[in-house]
Amino acid sequence: MPKISVEIPQELLDDLDEHVGDDGKFVNRSDAIRSSIRKTLDLLDEIDARHDRLDVDDS
Repeated sequence: MPKISVEIPQELLDDLDEHVGDDGKFVNRSDAIRSSIRKTLDLLDEIDARHDRLDVDDS
């Protein structure tokens, strides 16, 4: 799996960390970020579909 690096504000990282760990929704930061990316991409696909901007691969 490729690795990437991102810079984010400390406040955003603090908010993320509240959802990570034994009492959180996610096992680790990577899991939380992957989940967020998936959800955002799904949302963008829904928006594109509503506006007929979704490319459909017919192959």
